[in-house]
Amino acid sequence: MHKDVFTLRDVSFRFPEDDKEILNGVSFTIREGDRVTISGPSGCGKSTLLYLLNRLYPENCDGIVTGDIRLFGKKSEVYAPGEINHQVATVFQDPDSQFCMPTVEEELAFTLENLQVPRIEMESRIRDVLELTRLSALRHTVIQSLSGGMKQRVATACALVMKPEVLLLDEPLSHLDPLTAQQFITWLEGLHKEVGLTIVAVEHRLDLWGSFFDREISMDHSGRIIADGPFRRKTPIFYTRRASAVETEPALSVDAVSVKIKNETLLFPLSFQAKRGEVVVIAGPNGSGKSTLLKSLCGIYKRSSGTVEPERVGYVPQSPEFLFLEKTIEKELRYSGFASSSEVESLLHRLALEHLKDAHPFSVSHGQKRRVAIGAMLADNRKVILMDEPTSGQDASCLQELFELIHERVQEGISFLIVTHDMEFAAAAANSVILIKDGRMTGKFAASEIWQDAPLLASHQLLPPKGADQHAAAFA
Repeated sequence: MHKDVFTLRDVSFRFPEDDKEILNGVSFTIREGDRVTISGPSGCGKSTLLYLLNRLYPENCDGIVTGDIRLFGKKSEVYAPGEINHQVATVFQDPDSQFCMPTVEEELAFTLENLQVPRIEMESRIRDVLELTRLSALRHTVIQSLSGGMKQRVATACALVMKPEVLLLDEPLSHLDPLTAQQFITWLEGLHKEVGLTIVAVEHRLDLWGSFFDREISMDHSGRIIADGPFRRKTPIFYTRRASAVETEPALSVDAVSVKIKNETLLFPLSFQAKRGEVVVIAGPNGSGKSTLLKSLCGIYKRSSGTVEPERVGYVPQSPEFLFLEKTIEKELRYSGFASSSEVESLLHRLALEHLKDAHPFSVSHGQKRRVAIGAMLADNRKVILMDEPTSGQDASCLQELFELIHERVQEGISFLIVTHDMEFAAAAANSVILIKDGRMTGKFAASEIWQDAPLLASHQLLPPKGADQHAAAFA
């Protein structure tokens, strides 16, 4: 008989300054060895629910909790600060939020020190978890030099080095390339079978998981559970491709751009053009230089060589908080002064931010923060917009709206360069695809041809989008 790990009875949660609860009357039980996904629209309280399960809330906030929460059969409030984390490990949606030390090895050692693991035992545990997560080569690497996907793998290693009974995952695939995501799921399945780990994951892209989960808890916008039952395999979103508005005039010219930091070449010289109204997807393995390219184009990284014309481009980073300057979401969208009141109101509505317009940009969910950043760039009258993983943390309706917004701006001659691992979104939105591997540009390919070239995609850790034949037909 498997023991109860988490038991919630009529649990609600809100912050003192909020009028409405984030979670409303939540009840469920998760048992030892279960594989459960928590699904629902962006901002419905999924991550908040995880934070109650690991005692981050209300331990580290002023949140108000009602109802009964039991962890391993004991009332949650009887656990001392940090005590439950010996048994429950968490991988957060934004891996940067949980790193304290400069290198991978030091971060793992710091985690073990907090658990008071004897120093003589640390070496073997660090070595074993690095081998398990295939990160041995990165042992002495500075974490902040890694890509978002590699950081996610390091964060997972830090969770597993604790030898927890439960692993909480907040959108663990959002920054992983398709092949690495597939391998991550297979690896998790093996881990579950080997040690009986209980796994609870918040996820939007459930189609990627196949039949991994045995149960799904679904939530609605009000923070209530609307369904709790056996997991059923999901089909991916299939977008209807729109007619292209690509013009012959170049909107962005990149000539021999390279990036070298501290004698390490992150990006070798590359050149390409993006036309007015063109959507260019940049794809490749984790750590290949995709985000480095975007940062070099907008001036965040100093270019070691080459030129970019024009210099003024809009940029939506993986961590959208870096953009925020105002105290409300509405003011953030109005900041540039280029968009009219009606245009800002339309963006708030279409990005599902209307009800949050007076909220502080830092106070909303990760997916909502990303939409705030996207809205700010769309309101800023930029002719070229760079987006780094814009689909991460978005539910189906928000993805569809983002797709439509990009299409509308393309008709106005605005160009987009989009780094994404979402092959279905890429296949529907892209006119062309730039492939990058090991800091080198393989080439710029017509989207009408690349989705049929499975070997080329596989060599860049990519998988053909589901429905690739339909996407190819859409270009005909």
